[in-house]
Amino acid sequence: MRFSGLRHPAELGPGEVRRFLSHLAEAERLSAASQNQAASALGFLYEHVLGQRLARGAFGGVVRAKEPMGLPVVLTRAEVQRVLAELRGVNRLVVLLLYGSGLRLLEALALRVKDGECVRGEIRVRGGKGGGSRVTMFAAVAV
Repeated sequence: MRFSGLRHPAELGPGEVRRFLSHLAEAERLSAASQNQAASALGFLYEHVLGQRLARGAFGGVVRAKEPMGLPVVLTRAEVQRVLAELRGVNRLVVLLLYGSGLRLLEALALRVKDGECVRGEIRVRGGKGGGSRVTMFAAVAV
């Protein structure tokens, strides 16, 4: 309301909404996540509180906050070999499955013996991310 000169939100249109969201990215320098949260809050305000539908293009043309570009941290082969050389037993097996089979940590920790098929080189991952099941390769070094 302050941004729009203390006008009630019901009086504002899609243009004012776009200008406000662009202002958040440019002048306020909010993160992309904060700008998205503000857009969601405005959508909720208009639809569920004020009982108005914003026009289809209300969020189109908004200057978007920049997502930070982070580089993934990737170990070299030598670094991986040094880490593996320090591990023994179950810990080593879990890390081999994470690294060689592409399992997520909780997927590897929840594996049962019957989930691995050594002959076919497959691991059945049950209840992974999103609740689905999938089949992945069984890392030869972990067999």
